[in-house]
Amino acid sequence: MTDNLNEQQDIPVSKVQRAAKFISTGAKVGGNYVKHYAKKMVNPGMDREELHQNNATDIYSSLSQLKGSALKVAQMMSMDKNLLPRAYQDKFTMAQYSAPPLSYPLVVKTFQKYFSKSPDQVFDTFTRSAVNAASIGQVHKATLDGKTLAVKIQYPGIADSVSSDLRLVRPFALRILNMNEKELDHYMAEVEEKLLEETDYVLEVQRSREISGECSHIPNLKFPTYYDELSAERIITMDWIQGAHMKEWLATNPSQDSRNQIGQALWEFYHHQVHNLKQVHADPHPGNFIIQENDQLGIIDFGCVKVIPEDFYEGYFALIKKDLLVKNSELDQVFFDLEFISDKDKPEEQEYFKSIFKEMISLLGKPFHVDKFDFSDDGFFEKIFELGDRVSNDKLFKKSNQARGSRHGLYVNRTYFGLYNLLNQLQAEVVTTKPEWLE
Repeated sequence: MTDNLNEQQDIPVSKVQRAAKFISTGAKVGGNYVKHYAKKMVNPGMDREELHQNNATDIYSSLSQLKGSALKVAQMMSMDKNLLPRAYQDKFTMAQYSAPPLSYPLVVKTFQKYFSKSPDQVFDTFTRSAVNAASIGQVHKATLDGKTLAVKIQYPGIADSVSSDLRLVRPFALRILNMNEKELDHYMAEVEEKLLEETDYVLEVQRSREISGECSHIPNLKFPTYYDELSAERIITMDWIQGAHMKEWLATNPSQDSRNQIGQALWEFYHHQVHNLKQVHADPHPGNFIIQENDQLGIIDFGCVKVIPEDFYEGYFALIKKDLLVKNSELDQVFFDLEFISDKDKPEEQEYFKSIFKEMISLLGKPFHVDKFDFSDDGFFEKIFELGDRVSNDKLFKKSNQARGSRHGLYVNRTYFGLYNLLNQLQAEVVTTKPEWLE
């Protein structure tokens, strides 16, 4: 339950207000660097941990108040753990569960706009404080005609500020992620498109129904029912899914069988979406899953869905085959199609980038190369982190003045990285079902 004392009375909505917030945060971050280098002159052996801690705290505090796409980018970065210093990971992970909620008068204002009624006039009961607050919206618990409901309300002004926020968050992303500008711009268009979709609650309800219907045959999964008459452009009403978030559930020390059952349900859920539906719930962070009695997995958020183009799918999964039985000429074509290499590359650059992406894909493909995979193997994750570190610090990679990889890969990679991460937290061993042609 959130704390009333920490509620926000308003959100900076205008571009000027939001830009001012970014500028003041940038000034703080700049000041932190100055302090760090001053201390380093006195103590040359000092590492950057204190600098990272101070920057992470200042940036997260600012993004939490702004909400929206700025906070969502922080949340996404916390999932890509091999990209961030630990201080940022720890702080930004909070965006998955808890941002300061909005005060009740602002919630009433949203209801008045869409229903011409206050929440108390729509529902039998409605919690004045949010029970959960994240980047795009917050959730209140309500009851109506004996049903317990979750009511998700989007923060005011979020949809209108996506594009300008992403421009403002760009300098932070460049500095923290160690990316070149062309690479960041290449991906920002995809991020912007997805974030705009996430603010469209009508689209979210439609996709939620569609995907949950298509996945209803999968054992041990539970989906809420959605209520059109109690939903609008910025409000979604659905069944309340009773249970615990993964972190809380793991704290109860569940058995290995329970961990494996939840892990298997997760794997099957993603397998069916990627390989059969060609569209996927691309936001696999722990806050979007609820674990219920009898080890049932509740899926509660379909805001971020990536539709996977057929040609991208075929090229991407051709590379994941265990024995890469593709002729070199065909393999080169796949690398070109997936934009890992281009005509602008010199021959030695092409060889270098092909070798890196082969290594990366063979690592990510490991669970596909066996019948069962034990995700408690921390060594597997260490190899992924080591590769990320090695590549991001490599001179040739840094010197590359073009983006690498299709923009479609951003959310597909993020989905698999997030899924593997969840399965690692569960310490689950799963039967890695896969399409016949991939076996």
